Amino acid sequence: MTVAHTARTDDELVASARRALAIEARAVDALRERLGEPFTRACRLILDCAGRASPGRTIVTGIGKSGHVGRKIAATFASTGTPAFFLHPAEASHGDLGMITRGDLVVALSNSGETPELLFLLPHLKRLGVPLITLTGRPDSTLATNATVSLDVSVPEEACPLNLAPTASTTATLAMGDALAVTVLEARGFTADDFARSHPGGALGRRLLLTVEDIMRRGADLPRVAPDAPLAAGLLEMSRKGLGMAVVVDGDDRVLGLFTDGDLRRLLDRNIDVRATSMHDVMTPGGRTIGPTELAAEGVLLMERHSITALPVTVAGRLVGAFNVHDLLRAGVM
Repeated sequence: MTVAHTARTDDELVASARRALAIEARAVDALRERLGEPFTRACRLILDCAGRASPGRTIVTGIGKSGHVGRKIAATFASTGTPAFFLHPAEASHGDLGMITRGDLVVALSNSGETPELLFLLPHLKRLGVPLITLTGRPDSTLATNATVSLDVSVPEEACPLNLAPTASTTATLAMGDALAVTVLEARGFTADDFARSHPGGALGRRLLLTVEDIMRRGADLPRVAPDAPLAAGLLEMSRKGLGMAVVVDGDDRVLGLFTDGDLRRLLDRNIDVRATSMHDVMTPGGRTIGPTELAAEGVLLMERHSITALPVTVAGRLVGAFNVHDLLRAGVM
């Protein structure tokens, strides 16, 4: 079916969008004034559920647009330290009720508070003694009045000009869910490290969890050279290993110094005989190194601070690894 549309100017289109955003912003802003004892009770129920010796799960449920919002709220809880998952209420009556056990907690979303699939859950929750937190647009609804705690997410109007499509109401529900999750994570003392462990594949996780040992090159891939080796041998080792440096080591692999691409550029003006000059004569004694258990992000900071592009990795002064900016980029740390 083709839907006819009326001609709109660019200004009219922008005005319509601004109106929708203003309505949704007011809906979210109104929630602040409703925060009080019910909200704090809801937070404590969630904290108590997850804080037991045998932690329960926060099970979020809803159908339709509330279901979409519920999936996001469950994901936010799970990623911020509260064990949680989404339960589709229609599937609950076909076997998935077994996913709710004693010790769990249910968060139910329904703008009307009369969603049949959610009302079906009430006897089962009461039988198990499972607390119920509801986010509804009608505090006097069946769902709200049967809840352990009910949070009012009602809105005076939807952003939809017909006042039909769930828009401002779903935004308000999502915002209240975020407020619960954020308040609970702060109360629990959830840290950036904790967040990273829940997101090991994300950029933050890589920065906070990857160590130098995870990304460094080892063994035959290391550009090592003896101090009495000619500069020509050092240049060949640098070229073969592709790290932009050669590490000068003694017979026990103790790091004596470094020779880098930068050192080579500075030598070009000196007309040095690369076969007669030893690595000991041109190396930078000592040089910057890092330990294998340091975070890879610390390697990034060290490189930036000293304007270098590669680092040897040492334990008790002995060479055990090396990496450069390309290794950090491949690992997603930079």
